[in-house]
Parts: sequence; C-alpha cells; structure tokens
Amino acid sequence: MLIIDADAHVLENEHTWDFLSAAEQRYRPSLVRSEHGQRRYYWLIEGKVQGFNVLPSEESELQARTAKMGRIVYTPPETREVNDVPARLRAMDALGVDIQVCHPTLFIERITDRPATEVALCRSWNRWMAEAWQQGEGRLRWTCALPLLAMSEALTELQWCVEHGAVGVFTRAIEGNRLVNDPYFFPLYEAAQKLDVPIIVHVGNANPENLELLASSGSGYWRFRLPTIGSFHTLVSSGIMHQFPHLRFGYVEAAAQWLPAVLRDLPRRAQALGRSMEGNILADNRIWVTCETDDDVPYILTYGTGDHLVIGSDYGHADQSTELNALSKLREMPGLSEEAWRKIVDDNARALFGPTVAAQYRQPVAV
Repeated sequence: MLIIDADAHVLENEHTWDFLSAAEQRYRPSLVRSEHGQRRYYWLIEGKVQGFNVLPSEESELQARTAKMGRIVYTPPETREVNDVPARLRAMDALGVDIQVCHPTLFIERITDRPATEVALCRSWNRWMAEAWQQGEGRLRWTCALPLLAMSEALTELQWCVEHGAVGVFTRAIEGNRLVNDPYFFPLYEAAQKLDVPIIVHVGNANPENLELLASSGSGYWRFRLPTIGSFHTLVSSGIMHQFPHLRFGYVEAAAQWLPAVLRDLPRRAQALGRSMEGNILADNRIWVTCETDDDVPYILTYGTGDHLVIGSDYGHADQSTELNALSKLREMPGLSEEAWRKIVDDNARALFGPTVAAQYRQPVAV
C-alpha cells in the first residue's frame, strides 16, 4: 500500500516567478513586508497586495507560534518552498508519507482581476511545480493553477499540466462572481473529464468583496470553510454531475464533520422540490472529502462515506488544519478499523486523483 497525503502545500517564493517570459516580467510579483501588527511578507501584484498572505517574516516568530498549537505543524523554509526537493522527500520519509499532492498557497484568494496577468502567473506557477515534480521521483504530485478568467487559455494550460505531473485542477469555492454550477465552467469540466483528472475545491474564496465583508467575522471559518461546504451542496443539488458522468470532485481542507448534516439535508430539500435523491450521494456524484483527526470519523463512516474520505496534513502551512502526522495519527483513532484507515490513506486517494497519482512512484531507498 501507499500513504498518500491529499492536502499538502507549497509556499511561493521568488523562484516561482522565474518562469515568466521576458514579455511577462511586468507581471512579476514582489514581496513586501508589513510592520503593522504581526509582521508578515505579502505579495504585491500590479501595485496591490493580492492573494493569500504567506507566513510570518521572522522564522523565530513562526516557531514560537506553532509551539503553542499542540500539534506538529512547523516546516522549514527549504521544504515548504520546495527549494530543496531532496529535503522535502526526506521530510516525507520521516512522516511515513509516500506521495504528497501539493496545492498552491497564494491562489487561495484571487490574485488579479486581469486575465493577462492571471495567465502569466498561473503559467509560471505551473512550470515551477513541474520542475519540483521532475525532481521528486514521482512523489510530489500537484494540482494546477489555471487562469479561469481566460477559459480558452485555461484549457490549453490544463493539457500541459497533466502532461507534467498535475493530478487535479485547483479551484476555490467562489470564483469571482461565479459558483461551481455556473455553465461558464462546463468546458473545464468536460476537459478534466476527458483528461481523467478531478476538480479540487480547496478551501478558498476568490471574491474580494465577499472576503472583505466576512473579514469582520475575525474567522477564516466563515470566509473560507463555509463557502466550501456551500459549494458541495450546490454541486450536488444542481445535478450537473449527471452531465459529466466521468468527472470527479474533491473537497479539500474543510474537514468532514459537516458531511452527515449535508447528506441528510440534500434529500430532504430535493423531496420538497418534488425530486428524488436516493442512493449514495458521494458515490453517485463521484465526490471525495478530506477529513481531519478531530473529526469523528467512525461516525461519519456510518453515512456511507467509507469509499469517499481522504486525508491531508496541510504540510507547509501552520494553521487550524495543519497536522503533519495526521495520516499516521488517524490510524490510532478509537473505533476506526485498520481497513477503513487503509482506504482513507490509499485506495480512496487513488480513486480521487486517478491511477497516475502513483504511476511514477519510486520507493524511498533506506539509508
């Protein structure tokens, strides 16, 4: 068997943008440091602070903050930024992880409202990750960042990414003013279905106005997690998965404790509309969801989710979802069978990301 981490991250750095062409250098982001409140670095894109902010500017600050969390969360810069791919692989060995599926950090929020800028930055990001994949002995797979403001460019880029190690498409719960059921995305769904890669809805929100409104809540739960749950509900209730009978979706980093409530709500709402929603909702719609170690996974499994739960460590981040040893810790959860654990860390992840996720895997050599 393999241990597959379905939610790992890379943190963008200056090298990420070294793949911009000469004509695209005007789009190159720059790092700026804020001294107001908690000191952090931010990416400045087209004169604005854009995208999801990165870690504290002082490594000592990060270490001090993570020491208070009560979980293993700290990762050194050379591994979280994949500046040293062999070091990242050694860190995976220490955690007992065979394969990581890596997602962006910057793109959790919207990075620009200009299609040309998004095309250039997505293309550079993807080539940066392809470089890491080429060095990673088949163990670093990734989801591609696509310029969804320019769909024709996105479809061309998707083809290249799948040929260079990508095993999914990174999306957010809200893409600008569009939701997951918007027909605008149907060409992307058709292309992903044809290429046999899933759409991954990672916790994220690409609607700046919505983010600004919800910032007053003081919590990422409302800004990022609840929209992700809403996206799941909309995807199923809209019925669009029936239009794409081979398409797969993954909902990542929103935990899974909400699943029983939503799985109960969907048939009730369908009945009120004179529709029928029988059977296994996850299986019928080909959807997988990441769980976390503080979810009551044995209870969630009673809702027919056994073939549709995966798990991630949130490697590279240091927040409420991060737990570097989550995959091994899950094995010790009371009431969870060995078979259920093996499905979550191996079989289900392969089903979500497809057979190519492990196609080039090479067993680590014992030292």
